Amino acid sequence: MQNSYGIRTAFIIVIISILTAFISGGIVLGIGLSNPDAPQKFYTFISFIIGQGFMLLPLIFFLKSRKEPILKTIRFNPITVKIMISTIIFSLGLIILSDELDRIIQIFFPAPEYIIDLNTLLKPESTTGFILLFFAVAILAPIGEELLFRGFLQQFLEKHWKDITRSILVTALLFSIIHMNLYWFIQIYFLGVILGFLSWKTNSVVPALILHGLNNAIAMLLSFSEYNENTFYVWNGHVSPWIILMAIIFTTHGFRNINNVNN
Repeated sequence: MQNSYGIRTAFIIVIISILTAFISGGIVLGIGLSNPDAPQKFYTFISFIIGQGFMLLPLIFFLKSRKEPILKTIRFNPITVKIMISTIIFSLGLIILSDELDRIIQIFFPAPEYIIDLNTLLKPESTTGFILLFFAVAILAPIGEELLFRGFLQQFLEKHWKDITRSILVTALLFSIIHMNLYWFIQIYFLGVILGFLSWKTNSVVPALILHGLNNAIAMLLSFSEYNENTFYVWNGHVSPWIILMAIIFTTHGFRNINNVNN
């Protein structure tokens, strides 16, 4: 695929797409905040859905106007069943290890108040609210962000720069910045690098979608769930040792299978 546009245009399209998400979601949230009697969390969750839903519109409009092959340009290529299963196994292991790493980090650097307040603010109060937030966070967000960043931007940079590492690192950096969360910046950046590797290695954005979706879904479930000490998953405030061992095996096995792909 030979792109008929330059790097400046590619970055402009990405920035416009991000702004479209923020503005459209912000309008909905503003409507809710303007009415004190309105269900605020409902409008918050709907704003997430609208924002993520509108994110890809500028990109799709741009590609259609240039008569670019959309699915190929956003790297939405099929993968084998083996790679799909390996990605799920790898993702589950990585997410568990990341959870334990986050627990260790919080011993030395406790989560700031705004993180705690954010969890309280977003905690659903009804089944409908939970479904709306889950749909926004675990489904729409991974689709919008992965197709825009790993599908479109990273693939373009790989072809433009002829440097895979640089393309992955720069895309991951922009991915981290738009989340506007300084406390989790490094974790988000690391996740972005892994997502970039998966997309490049398999020549498909689908594995990145799987990891991103599972990561968001599990993070949401853990954030809004109450875990007592010494359960099947938690042991003395940390992930149980046997779960950690299983996660290491999952991560190693899944990564080995994915890394053996000839891209």
